[in-house]
Amino acid sequence: MNPFELKPEKLEKLFLSWNDMTPAPYDKRSVDPYTRTRVILMNGTEFEAVWFSHQFARNCADNDLRRDLALLRRQEQQQQKLLGALKPVDETVLEHTIGYEQLAVDLTAALAQREKNPYVKAALDFALLEDFDHLYRYADLLDFDAGEKAENLVGRYTEIMPGRPTIAHHRHPVDSVKRSGRDESSAPETRLCTAIITAAEQQTMNYYMNTAPFYPNEYGRRLYREIGMVEEQHVTQYGSLLDPTQTWLACLLNHQYTECYLYWSAMETEPDGRIRALWERLYGMEVAHLHLAARLLREWEGRDWQEILPGGAFPAPLELTSNIEYVRGVQGGTVNLTAHREDWIELDRLDRGADFFTYQKAVHDDPAQVESHLAVQREIDRVGRDYRFETAENPVPALRNRTVDNTAVGRVPAETPVRG
Repeated sequence: MNPFELKPEKLEKLFLSWNDMTPAPYDKRSVDPYTRTRVILMNGTEFEAVWFSHQFARNCADNDLRRDLALLRRQEQQQQKLLGALKPVDETVLEHTIGYEQLAVDLTAALAQREKNPYVKAALDFALLEDFDHLYRYADLLDFDAGEKAENLVGRYTEIMPGRPTIAHHRHPVDSVKRSGRDESSAPETRLCTAIITAAEQQTMNYYMNTAPFYPNEYGRRLYREIGMVEEQHVTQYGSLLDPTQTWLACLLNHQYTECYLYWSAMETEPDGRIRALWERLYGMEVAHLHLAARLLREWEGRDWQEILPGGAFPAPLELTSNIEYVRGVQGGTVNLTAHREDWIELDRLDRGADFFTYQKAVHDDPAQVESHLAVQREIDRVGRDYRFETAENPVPALRNRTVDNTAVGRVPAETPVRG
């Protein structure tokens, strides 16, 4: 599929009515888990497009160009409002959060398995293990607060067990900045990958940041606050992989192309006929947006879209599906890693004066009081063991004990196994 070969509709005919922006929500009891995650992913993709457009307009002096951006942005906002309406009112914040983390795990795993750039793949695998642990912490909170089993929400497609413990995720800000994609992101597929994962993680960061103050108890508020800080690190990591040398208009083209690709992928892989029709309609809107972005690039910079996106044809559709074995492999091979400047290093090989240890001491000198640990410990105290959904024992022996939450793996060098 090449969206540049399609004839777009006229933008003025694509505005949505209030009725268009109010589709019937999915049923939380029967929805396919990956339909829920696609809704979350596309919501985040629309937010990224809108926020980028605002920043572009604030750095642009020509009102003719700013008017074109405003037109695009208004339609992106309408699309985002439509997507937000698909979440049912009876789906709780915490139930929806399980969907966010399932998306983080299975989207990251899907992208990592497709990615040909080893540096970008390493970044994906590193953060994958942390989102995997976030799913486990929220699932324990869900069982503790509501007596609800997260395995039913994820359809048993995604395991729920400790990854690299969340307490170990808190690193000095300087260690989240990676090498820019000026060289690494030259391949169109890699550019798509970094754009998609940055938007998805940014959506998660924003959701947790805005949700934390409204959670109905203090310990839940603290858990959202803590994990939200880790998501900010992930956004910094992934955002630093993007190509910083592209012009604003080239970036606009890439944003619209990414949206087209994701809506097309959703349309190709969605099992729910009603939702698939929505993806198809929104894809048509994005094709029109893409053609406008290409025209603006040509008018304002004298460049054709082929210079930015050679060929223009999409890669294979991005499919959200179960990745249990892949995640287990990442877990067994990278649980002992931490970030160090532009790279990742086995914790036991990190200098004891490194920024990681300084920051760890500053933010939580007493691990027993860290909320991501307490969220699991409360569940252990209540029923005698943590909540998990495992298809086999944890691939990391130190994380198999269900009666004690491990706060040392990935954080305390003597307790972290070094790969052979």
